[in-house]
Amino acid sequence: MHHTAFSTIRHAGAIACALLVAGGALAQNYPDRPVRLVVPYAAGAAADQLARGVGERLTQSLGRTVIVDNRAGAGGTLGADNVAKSPADGYSILLGTDATHATNIYLSKKFPYDPVRSFTPIAPAAINHIVLLVHPSLPVKDVAELIKYAKANPKKLSFGSSGAGSAHHLAGELLNEKAGIDMVHVPYKGGSPAMTDLIGNSIPVLFASLATARPYIDSGKVRALAVVEDKRFHGLPNLPTIGETVPGYAIASWFGFFGPANLPPAITAKLNVEINKALATPALRETLERTGMSATGGKPEDLSALLKSELAQREKLVKAAGIEPE
Repeated sequence: MHHTAFSTIRHAGAIACALLVAGGALAQNYPDRPVRLVVPYAAGAAADQLARGVGERLTQSLGRTVIVDNRAGAGGTLGADNVAKSPADGYSILLGTDATHATNIYLSKKFPYDPVRSFTPIAPAAINHIVLLVHPSLPVKDVAELIKYAKANPKKLSFGSSGAGSAHHLAGELLNEKAGIDMVHVPYKGGSPAMTDLIGNSIPVLFASLATARPYIDSGKVRALAVVEDKRFHGLPNLPTIGETVPGYAIASWFGFFGPANLPPAITAKLNVEINKALATPALRETLERTGMSATGGKPEDLSALLKSELAQREKLVKAAGIEPE
């Protein structure tokens, strides 16, 4: 009896060792064929630019082609679900976002995957900066003046976003909540039509991606008041954060690399190292900065921690905004 138990333990230990060795060997030979990097949005979007920049560098460092596979639809959910249901062998990875992993689950009654359990976090990638903009005719020069104006004119001030439940929309709802104001949300089908209406003064306030807004800020067609993240964007160092005026205010539109659940640790580690190297390249950092993004990078644990806090924040904001899941 005792002898059998002992040999069972020894046997289990041998299996565990064999698995570890196999996992290590797998990572040593990985990749031995092209790797698919799924972008859950259309070509040309910010996510696509980031994926192509990282993909090119991974192709060089891994010695295998990294193919960017655009699978747009359902606000990013289709592409993310495709990777969640792919084999956990490192040949399908996802560039996930705050939408695919933190918000969409609260916008849909039937959701195809679990943002935490269906994936293996590989590395945080970048922040896609969001700016608070006003039409130049609105008599406010900073966040404090906007709040004062909104309080003096309750429900008279409307803010636009790229769509209901988008990070831009939730940034506005968070400002309503933290500053105790009541701006009315106007959803658009994307950032460009919203920007057109701000420039035409059909809406006075807009939360928009810096990538969309930058040319109009530079030409003076719109006035930028602040960024929504917790730190200033080094590409526009004089633009304050909303949090500098409204304590506790911070929200971000972010990107991170994920594999399917149960990705072997050795493959996760290898991809993490190479992705971080790619994100540290000065040329890529400059390209991202020009398009209003900041490369972040980091450990898988950093992405896990971000995911946890983001899910909690988004759930609260979606409820506060009164968005009913469809």
